[in-house]
Amino acid sequence: MPAAPTRPRIGISLPVRELTDDIGAIVDFATRAEALGFTHLRIPEQIVRRDSGHLHEPLTFLAFLAGKTERIGLVPSILILPARQTALVAKQAAEIDVLSGGRLRLGVGVGFDRDEYRALGVDFSTRGRRCSEQMALLRRLWTEPEVSFTGEFDDLDRVGIDPLPVQRPIPQWVGGGVELSEPVLRRIAHHGDGWFALCEPEAYAGMRRRIESLATEAGRDPGDIGGEASVAAVGVGEAEWLATVGAWAEQGVTHLCMRTLGAGLDAAGHLSALERTHRVLTDTGWMAG
Repeated sequence: MPAAPTRPRIGISLPVRELTDDIGAIVDFATRAEALGFTHLRIPEQIVRRDSGHLHEPLTFLAFLAGKTERIGLVPSILILPARQTALVAKQAAEIDVLSGGRLRLGVGVGFDRDEYRALGVDFSTRGRRCSEQMALLRRLWTEPEVSFTGEFDDLDRVGIDPLPVQRPIPQWVGGGVELSEPVLRRIAHHGDGWFALCEPEAYAGMRRRIESLATEAGRDPGDIGGEASVAAVGVGEAEWLATVGAWAEQGVTHLCMRTLGAGLDAAGHLSALERTHRVLTDTGWMAG
């Protein structure tokens, strides 16, 4: 008889797009998620306004939430890393990790919006190479008091950040499109502590096998690389989203992120959906009671 799937760590997406500037409601949602036992909060990235709507800057907002929560993980997903200065990201992320007592998990990616890169004065065409170099350098900046580094994009001569983070290094999880290109797969395998799977469960296994093969070639233990998927808990029936949770668990993901976005809920509606999602997950054994 096959073994039951391992229960993933289940977090929740902060509905910042729909709660906009109702900061009290966002804090209420975050603290209630923590009290219910959700393992992490995810918040998206947007610097210049595009079609994705109203979004808060994730590092600033997570620093704020670090002071409002005590245990729940804090996850920007994803930070457009090549659009930002590496040493500054290292400092900002380390600060959030210190303020939160070691609760940051940094989601990183390269994005797809040329206009966003243009607004920030960064070369869009080199973003993949830059991201891989940055991830390697960030790991050093978070673990070494003094770093010298000469790369294609960054040049550091005996500098460091102080304070260093609680986690040394802070985990870096890579985001990508529905079908990951070979460079992204290689970036995950060489530098990532995990990846956000933006695909259907049946497509996950093939990409996972390729990541594991590349990680082994690079001398890494593939078991050290986690995987996280998202599941909408609104807009579909309970049986349907529970089946999706089960399908992802069968694929062996280590983390899931539930979403209450997409149904146009107000603050009370999001809290109600959060409570209902928790109740269903505990009743079915996916979360501890």
